[in-house]
Amino acid sequence: MPPIVQRSIGQLQTNAQSKQHPPFFRQWTRNPSMSAPRLHLDADTSNRALFAALIARGHDVTRTPAAWIAEDADDELQLISATAQQRILFTFNVRDFISLAQQHPDHAGILFAAQDSWTLSQLVLALDRMLRETDAQSWLGSVRWLNDWRG
Repeated sequence: MPPIVQRSIGQLQTNAQSKQHPPFFRQWTRNPSMSAPRLHLDADTSNRALFAALIARGHDVTRTPAAWIAEDADDELQLISATAQQRILFTFNVRDFISLAQQHPDHAGILFAAQDSWTLSQLVLALDRMLRETDAQSWLGSVRWLNDWRG
């Protein structure tokens, strides 16, 4: 066997034994010591297909309505309730939630997207990427755009 192949196989075995992933894999995953973000789809983003797709990918996601939030809950109650559940709130309602973020700066995170610029499959891919690449602590009090994880 050529030396380069032997070194490559040896490196793969070493990585497997130490449970390390190659560099290209690490860029898509969160540090295991960090807690995974939990997401809530507000009334504007509460699409059953989106919810099901994210659950199927193994993410901790809730949607309005839920056992702890009524379908007709106003925006402020949705933010307060999502924060109480330690969930990032995902919304298309930028205008109202910008103001609410300032009124309630200790929220668990708010994630915005422009509704007309995303297909369902694009939303699933970007949200999946965001949920895999970030940790819950980094979201505390943060307001971000989903475009940051657009493929």
